[in-house]
Amino acid sequence: MRIFFVVILVMLFGQLSAQTYEVGIFAGGANNIGDVGRTNYILPSGPAFGGLFKWNKSKRYAWRASAIYGKFTADDFKSDMPSRQNRGYVMDNSLLEVSAGLEFNFVEYNLHRLGPAFTPYLYTGLTYFRYDYAYFDAGQLQEIEGGQRDGSFAIPMTVGAKLRINQFLILGAEIGGRYTFTDNLDGSNPVGSNYEQFKFGNVFSDDWYVFSGMTLTYTFGRKPCRDCFE
Repeated sequence: MRIFFVVILVMLFGQLSAQTYEVGIFAGGANNIGDVGRTNYILPSGPAFGGLFKWNKSKRYAWRASAIYGKFTADDFKSDMPSRQNRGYVMDNSLLEVSAGLEFNFVEYNLHRLGPAFTPYLYTGLTYFRYDYAYFDAGQLQEIEGGQRDGSFAIPMTVGAKLRINQFLILGAEIGGRYTFTDNLDGSNPVGSNYEQFKFGNVFSDDWYVFSGMTLTYTFGRKPCRDCFE
């Protein structure tokens, strides 16, 4: 909650003069945290890639939007829990998310000055994603007829760092967990009266997925040169 109060204060009192836009790409990996497979927070089991856009409203924060696609494999045999290893469930899933929210810089990040600019940052907002809907029956993964996909919302919680490497390019690295409002990313909690017998695991704890990787963005919309040294 403290982070959200800080974000609100920044929005109200942040300087609005230094507005710069960024557009770029994200590339990295994806993994899940649920009732099947490993429970490591950061251990990609599949690729993730996408695009992002930022509107730097001040030196302290930027509005951000992104679209990212990722795949992961939940494999009980790779878990460090003996009970999961004995069970031996394996499933693949793919995710497509769109997200929008606020990126908060820990230090003043002035893209209008000459020389390097570096800062750690936090990002949060609201995410909507689509995923493959499936369940397990007698240890075998069963996909809904027609390859059904389902959708849900998530809260992104991302920490990263970014460095301006020249006048136009910014290189970043980030790790972003998404707390979802579904418990069926791994097929453990299918919804509906016909699927009650196929539920397992902790049905009171929703799943997470994590995107970790690198970003490269191109900046534009700079202020006139007379303001570069403010």
